[in-house]
Amino acid sequence: MSRKRFALLLVATLTIVYQQAGRADDQDVIDYRQLIMKQLDAESQALGMMVSGQIPPDSLALEAKSIANAAKAALKAFEPKVPGGESKPDVWSHWEDFSKRMQAFARDSDEMAKVAETGNVAKVTELMITALPCKECHDTYRNKKK
Repeated sequence: MSRKRFALLLVATLTIVYQQAGRADDQDVIDYRQLIMKQLDAESQALGMMVSGQIPPDSLALEAKSIANAAKAALKAFEPKVPGGESKPDVWSHWEDFSKRMQAFARDSDEMAKVAETGNVAKVTELMITALPCKECHDTYRNKKK
């Protein structure tokens, strides 16, 4: 084998190894997505307890900001387009609609977080309806839990 051909083969092999090392395993991608969604569920429940008066709204802004950050992370977590977990294949076959919904979720939850910084529980309660469209999206894009 010529040196030039060997060098090209070596570069190609190293490129493939480097690319593979930089990518997460499919199961890791799914696990990460599920972790973010569980985080969103827990934070939404905590925010719900605050706006319903079950617990004091001392950390209203913190919880709302956590939701907004997790909403942004959730969209990124789906971008590798790895099927599996509780996600229906429709997430990727209808990516434009799904990503539009997730972008709106991130935008609206960010707006809710800004309002939460003022401490206005009533306004946060109003915004929660549009900022947290979980059921609507889950009905369309998530397999039912067993």
